[in-house]
Order: sequence, then C-alpha cells, then structure tokens
Amino acid sequence: MNKPIEFSAASAPVSGLGTPSVGPVAQSIRGSYGKGVVLCVMATILMGIMFPVMTSALVHVDPFTFTSLRYLIAGTAFLTLLLIKEGKGALKANGESFALAWLLGSVGFCGFGSFVFLGQQLAGREGALTASIMMATQPMMGLLVNSIVRKRRPPLYSFLFILMSFAGVSLVVTKGDIAAVLREPQHYSANALIVLGALCWVIYTFSASHFKNWSALKYTTMTTWLGLTTIIGLNVLLFALHVVPVPSATALRGVVPHLLYMGPIAGFIAILFWNMGNKILTPLNGVLFMDVLPVTTFVVSSLTGVVPGHWQIAGACMTGAALIFNNIYLRRQARKAVP
Repeated sequence: MNKPIEFSAASAPVSGLGTPSVGPVAQSIRGSYGKGVVLCVMATILMGIMFPVMTSALVHVDPFTFTSLRYLIAGTAFLTLLLIKEGKGALKANGESFALAWLLGSVGFCGFGSFVFLGQQLAGREGALTASIMMATQPMMGLLVNSIVRKRRPPLYSFLFILMSFAGVSLVVTKGDIAAVLREPQHYSANALIVLGALCWVIYTFSASHFKNWSALKYTTMTTWLGLTTIIGLNVLLFALHVVPVPSATALRGVVPHLLYMGPIAGFIAILFWNMGNKILTPLNGVLFMDVLPVTTFVVSSLTGVVPGHWQIAGACMTGAALIFNNIYLRRQARKAVP
C-alpha cells in the first residue's frame, strides 16, 4: 500500500479528500454518485442482518468452518457471474498481481470472517450487538489508513461527520446509558478480535484501487477464491491440531438455513454491492456507510420484541444526518471543481 489509493476518473467521480475526478458532464457524475450511495447502503443493510444470523449459526459450528462454507458458496456465485459477464479471459491477471490479490483476499475474507465471528462468539449473547458497533469504527480506520498512505490530513468536515455518526450509533446500542456500559465488565479479548477483523476489511476495501485493470466483479471473485485457499488451509490446520472439532453431520445440517443467507446474500450480493459502490464513491467515502450496519442490526433485533427507546431513535437519526451532511459536503466540493 505504498502508492496513492484512488480510482480512475471514469470510475470514481468524487474523492474523499474533496478532489473530484472530472467526468464527461456534471450530471453523469451526480448520477454515478447516487448509484454508489445506493449500492453501499444496500450492502451495509445486508451485512447488518448477518450478525443476528451468526448468533444462531455459531451455536452449531465454529466460526472458521462457517467462514469456509460461506465463501465456498459466495465464491461459486462470483465465479459463475464473472464467466457470464466477462468470459474465460477474465481469469487472466491482465497486468495485476495474483500474489497481492491472494494477500488481500486472505486479509479481507479470512481475517474479517475469522476474527470478527470468533470475537462475536466469545462475546456471548450480546456478541451480535458488540460486533455490529465495532464495525462503526471502520470510517475512522479508513480516514487513518488513507491519511497514512496519502500522507495528507483527513478532511476536517468528513472527520467531524464520522464522529457524529459514531456517536449516533453508540446511542443506539447503549440506549443512551454509556456510563452503564463503562461500568460493566468488558470482553476485551472479544472486542480486540472484532476490531482487528474490522481493520482487515478496511485494508481490503481500500486496496481495491491498486487493481485498476480489474472490474469490481473480477476483484471480488479473484480475491474471494484466492483468499479461500487461506481460509480452508487454516481450517484444516485447526482440525489437525484439535483446536476446533470437526463438525458432525448434524451440526452441518443445523447451519444450512444460516448458510442460505450468509452465502448467497451476505456473502455474494452484499460484498459485490460493496465493492461496486466503493468503485464509484472511492473507499474513503464508501466506508462511512459502515455506520448503517449496526443500526440495521438493532432494527433486526427490535423485530424480536426489543422496543426502541427515545435515545436509540435519536441515535439512529444522528447517524442518518451525518451520512446526509457528509454527502452534501462532498457534492458541493465536487461542484466547485467540475467545469
């Protein structure tokens, strides 16, 4: 990650640093930006649902086995779609590095899936909520990663909006009683694993810009399958060392309903939408939408009988306002630079 993280002018109409790439016309840029927003929002909503789903799945199998099964399903869907859309020639490197793609696939899929879901399992009954709120740290991580790579300070207003959105998410998941959360015993090891997994996803997302000759679909497909070699290899090693038990046939049958969501929807559709959206918005802008994820998790939980309180409603509104304000700010910056 030693070169600037940025997309080509055709694929990235707006830069997170307020320096837009000039497209054919301003109207086309605004349309592309809106499409990117929709894709990122849809992706984070689908990802937000996966944490409550994983709560039940982790009762049957370990997170490593589930991650292997999940991405085998998603990877098959990615490969099929890539061959249909781009043909067999899409399996060639086209000037890009398969070694780097393997590394990023390992970080993004093995790192995220293993660390986050292991942390969620260690956190126990509140694991889904813990994991989802930790995902809201990704915009801050993204600003940090972008600033380090570009050697530039992050845009002040975007930083403030990210803080605002994180504060809103905190109100949602703590019901406005942050002091009570600080007084309770914390699962530090679980939180550390989840944060590490979140950082893995930020690195994977931001590094997509290195593959300028690959479409979002090809980047997703290649990194998924190359990352699968690491995921399955780790799984086999853990079985051999008896760190995790080999799941029984009964356990595997028990996770089939969960895989029906985690594979085709959260694994295939959500990740494809995420990479497509970030291809348009650039990662620095797209990663802000990760703050939608914990709010989605909260909404799903509320369907089971948890009634939102006033502080939680206020927090959800604050997060939404932060996203809107940041988009307005970036669009104004774009209009200033587009002739």
